[in-house]
Amino acid sequence: MTTPLGIDAMLENARSQLRRIYAFELPEAVARGAMLVDIRPQAQRVKEGTLPGALVIERNVLEWRLDPTSSARLALAVDHDVEWIVLCSEGYTSSLAAASLQQLGLRRATDLVGGYQAVKAAGLLSVAAGAPHIAREAVALASL
Repeated sequence: MTTPLGIDAMLENARSQLRRIYAFELPEAVARGAMLVDIRPQAQRVKEGTLPGALVIERNVLEWRLDPTSSARLALAVDHDVEWIVLCSEGYTSSLAAASLQQLGLRRATDLVGGYQAVKAAGLLSVAAGAPHIAREAVALASL
């Protein structure tokens, strides 16, 4: 029988697999084609605010939507090389989620240090709103 890790050790292990990014790095990431994924539950998004341009994929279906081998994948999940930047409210749940995506072979998946709160504090809530690749995908998703 293995000894349970505990959440702190589990989080540390997850983060050791990632090259986490900071809010100030978001403009460059979006410019190179990264996709932002907001995994906060709807109630939390209503309370805290939204991140225009981010894909909203709640945590409970994240792996199925982004795994390119899944029958439930989004059209955006074309291969294992898409750069997914996962964010939650403060950057804890997103670390675990991004590590899970890495285990699926999504080698460029990572998360945002400080989550939505860091983006808001940095004044970057509209960072993804005008990105051409995100606008194109939003139109494609709206037609589904």
